[in-house]
Amino acid sequence: MAFFVPLINRITFGYYFATLMANNNQFIAERLLQIDAVKLNVENPYTWASGWKSPIYCDNRKILSYPTIRDHIKSELSNLIFDKFPDTELIAGVATAGIAWGALVADQLKLPFIYVRPTPKEHGLGNQIEGQCIPKQKTIIIEDLISTGKSSIKVVDALKQKELEILGIVSIFNYGFKEAVSAFDAAGVPQHSLCNYEQLVKTAIEKNIISEKVLDNLISWRENPSVWGK
Repeated sequence: MAFFVPLINRITFGYYFATLMANNNQFIAERLLQIDAVKLNVENPYTWASGWKSPIYCDNRKILSYPTIRDHIKSELSNLIFDKFPDTELIAGVATAGIAWGALVADQLKLPFIYVRPTPKEHGLGNQIEGQCIPKQKTIIIEDLISTGKSSIKVVDALKQKELEILGIVSIFNYGFKEAVSAFDAAGVPQHSLCNYEQLVKTAIEKNIISEKVLDNLISWRENPSVWGK
């Protein structure tokens, strides 16, 4: 059952939520940088699993080790769903990094929870989706971060095979790649994030973590990450 929100409360909350988002995005960016969940290094770029060279590496799993920040992120993800998707009936976490966040949010919103693997298990029951779900349930997918969007779309497809209604995807961090934007638009799935690449870079400059001299490099990477650094 979806959580019921009286109309007047939803309007009031929506206005209040919108006025806080900009400051909250910066606050989250500051916390991610503070605990080294996000690292920026143009001179010695990181290598992603895809083989891409990148001046940024985001490891949101670190947040789970910091109770105060973890609680804040959990609450903000819940608020985001409350504001954007008040008819939500089911929370789906993306394995593996989205499982903890999905479970935390589902607990706060008092909603059922499932999680989704990239592919079905090769043993046991062979499940790709763990947990109980029923057709037509209005579902929100939770990711820790969104890069190309490929893993998210695979989860969307898996859940649609179970005849679930996908309301949208929420995440902690989003790189804002054009490839991901196009993929979500094509799938007809809206997505919202607590923090994004632009805010992170802006905050890193304000905090003197990086200099403005490397800003063009960071922008060019985001525009064409597959060839950057080669």
